[in-house]
Amino acid sequence: MSLSRSVPHDSVTADTESAVTPNQDDLYARAAAALGPSLARLAAAYELDRAHREDLLQNIHLALWRSFATFDAKCSLRTWAYRVAHNTAATHVLRHKRARLSQLVSLEELAEMPDEADHERLVDEATVIERLRTLVRRLKPIDRDVLLLYLEGMEAAEIADVVGISASNVAQKVHRTKKLLRSHFQSGDDHADRQ
Repeated sequence: MSLSRSVPHDSVTADTESAVTPNQDDLYARAAAALGPSLARLAAAYELDRAHREDLLQNIHLALWRSFATFDAKCSLRTWAYRVAHNTAATHVLRHKRARLSQLVSLEELAEMPDEADHERLVDEATVIERLRTLVRRLKPIDRDVLLLYLEGMEAAEIADVVGISASNVAQKVHRTKKLLRSHFQSGDDHADRQ
C-alpha cells in the first residue's frame, strides 16, 4: 500500500507553468516595486490637484495590473509599464480636459507665451520645481511623455517604443524641450540677478 497522495495532473501542470511564467500578480508586484516612485512622479506631472493625482495614480496601478493579463514579453517589463502608465495618464488628461482652465499647448506655443512666474521666488528650490511641473503640465501629452521618460533615464529608442514615434523625433523633441526650459529658466535667473 502506497502512502503517497495522488495529485491531479492539471494542478501539477498549472503549478509548473506558473513557476516558469510569472503570473499577473507577480509581474505587477515586480513593476510596482521597481517603478513605484517613477509612476508617482508621472502622476504628479499630469495632475496638479492632490485628490485627482491620487486617483490617477490608483488608475495607473489598476491599469498596469490588468495589462499584465496580456503581457507577452515582446518588450521589457519597464517599457510595458511606462506605456500603460502614459496611456492611462493621457486618457485621464483627455477625460478632464474640459474641466481644466488652462489649455494644453505645443512646445512652440509655450515658448511664445509670456512668463507669468514671479522671478523673485525662483531662489527657493521648491518654487523652481513647481514651476517646472507647471510647464510640463501645459505641454501636449506627446511632448510631456517624451520629456518625462527622458527624465526617468530612458534612451531615445525606448521612449520611441513607448510613445509610438521615431527615435529621431524623440531626440528632436528632447533637444527642443531642453532648449525651451533653459531659456525659460535663464530669463528668470537674469531677472533675479538684476535685483
